[in-house]
Amino acid sequence: MIDICCIGHITRDKIITPKNTVYMAGGTSFYFTYGIHHLPAVVSYQLVSKVGIESLPEIVKMKEMGVDVKCFESRNSVYFENKYGNDPNERTQRVLAKADPFTVEEVEGLDARIFHLGSLLADDFPIEVVRALSRKGQVSLDVQGYLREVRGESVYPTDWTNKEEILGMTDILKLNEQEMETVAHSKDPRTVARWLADLGVKEVVMTFGSYGSLIYAEGRYYEIPAYEPREVVDATGCGDTYSTGYLYCRSQGIGYEESGKFAAAMCTKKLEHSGPFDRTIEEVYEVMERK
Repeated sequence: MIDICCIGHITRDKIITPKNTVYMAGGTSFYFTYGIHHLPAVVSYQLVSKVGIESLPEIVKMKEMGVDVKCFESRNSVYFENKYGNDPNERTQRVLAKADPFTVEEVEGLDARIFHLGSLLADDFPIEVVRALSRKGQVSLDVQGYLREVRGESVYPTDWTNKEEILGMTDILKLNEQEMETVAHSKDPRTVARWLADLGVKEVVMTFGSYGSLIYAEGRYYEIPAYEPREVVDATGCGDTYSTGYLYCRSQGIGYEESGKFAAAMCTKKLEHSGPFDRTIEEVYEVMERK
């Protein structure tokens, strides 16, 4: 049995920052895979993705790195344009192409302790797919895609259908400040955390960019600091990097607070350059020791 199976589309990304414009692969599954690949292999990992022909070279590259990859065909890959201003916590986004959703048939043969679903758009994971995975292991969900409504090429925040049923099958949920307000219609993180826990979510992980993060589990809150980067270069993929570090630790039985601090430190190292996390675990621990 695999410890962590990340399921999600690999995207084509156009990332525009005040300093430059970069074209690269992206998506939760991309950032998660590269992040966990650079950590000691004490956790077994599998990637399940679905891409168009234009993204197959990225799949080949991951396999050559030694990553356990299972890939299905899609008519297109997801194509995002992410534009950041001077504030790395804010971005505008356009969707230039969509990929096909995952199906029950594609996940029925999977075997893992934790399934991390990297939703990018609202229809990536139909409810029957989430239900099938919840019967196999723990479901970890990044809520972002369920809250993205695409109109033309523009992305708008929206609530999602089957919300309470899907949340009831979710063991670990990650969401940021804007997503928190959309999901629960509240700006109070602690109120939102309790509401999600009442629906059945066992670990609520809320990230607030440079303001840190909050974890709610087993009736207790854990306030996690944000570690200041030496330079802010690119925030794309920071939320996915947080999920990587958190699940990497939790799958080893590490506590909630320590897992959150490790995840936050991984984000700090990722912020300091474009592309996915590519540092060492020693560098992550160094960040955690900063005052």
